[in-house]
Amino acid sequence: MQNDDLVAASAQRLFADVADIQAVIAAKDTSWKDRLWAGVEETGLNVAALPEDLGGAALGLYDSLGILRIAGGAALAAPLAETLLAGWMLGAAGLEMPAGRIAFGPSSFFDDVTLHADGSVSGAVARLPFARECAHAALLARGPEGLSVVLIALDDAAIERNSNLAYDPVDRVTLSKCRVVATRRAPAAFTADTALLIGAAARSLQIAGALEKILALTTEYVMQRRAFERLISGFQSVQHSVAQLAGEVAVSVSAARSAADAIEGLLKQGRDFGDPELRLEVISAKIRTASAAQKGAAIAHQLHGAIGVTREHVLHRLTLRVLAWRDDYGNESQWRERLGQLVCERGPEALWPLLATR
Repeated sequence: MQNDDLVAASAQRLFADVADIQAVIAAKDTSWKDRLWAGVEETGLNVAALPEDLGGAALGLYDSLGILRIAGGAALAAPLAETLLAGWMLGAAGLEMPAGRIAFGPSSFFDDVTLHADGSVSGAVARLPFARECAHAALLARGPEGLSVVLIALDDAAIERNSNLAYDPVDRVTLSKCRVVATRRAPAAFTADTALLIGAAARSLQIAGALEKILALTTEYVMQRRAFERLISGFQSVQHSVAQLAGEVAVSVSAARSAADAIEGLLKQGRDFGDPELRLEVISAKIRTASAAQKGAAIAHQLHGAIGVTREHVLHRLTLRVLAWRDDYGNESQWRERLGQLVCERGPEALWPLLATR
């Protein structure tokens, strides 16, 4: 078994032992979150994308993002994706990564983070996932010398609590001359929307992983549920719906994995985050998985009936998150607009060569 397989197996065991969906639903408090994070740090999942010389596992982006597909299948309500990406961005800039949970941004197209000449940071992040649960935030900021990676302490920020559709934190964070724990010029490959692109890829993999679990639950349910003295899996309409759900899941997994592969592969070739191929892959993955999330959730709940929305059933915990993740790091409509801009800027002659390369 290769190292990446060992990490994936460790992640699956940890999530099953500490963050099993049914156990989380039945939990009387949130103490499971502390046990989960202790396990995350013990297994090194939080530093999967951090370079080895900075104390990380140096798995590479493809395998690191693959962990998030597993986390998606567990409907994980913890800032694992954010901390993993924060470690990647800090490591890319040569900065050390602090212990604990770390928020990651900017997380929307409307965020504005500025690094001042005196080293302080100002601005606002409209929807920073899990901000209230994190001690630090790793942000991409504009400064006098261009883009910089900054690490800030969130106890210096004003946090307005908000929640997404799944009741997970997506807080508004306002920064007013906040102190910087560490900062360094961003790598040359970074562009202004690097955090959004890598965040979109992460959410695509989380959605894909959750949809895989939704498909498994739905298939099992229709194979057991009886109506009119027969299994509902025998009805042609049910078979059609399950097949449609399976198709959405397959396309989502393929698109999300392809985006992760493109990010790692193209960056290794010396490309940057403005590269048309990289942008095409990531934007397409976010759009496609977001669309699949909406269709997949509707099909799964239709086949489960009323039981799927009860508090005790695991389905709603998955469907609420895939629907909520659609809005993180750019929503479907915003990325559709940018995909159109990418195609129009290059002209009609460049469209087919771009598609054919991927």
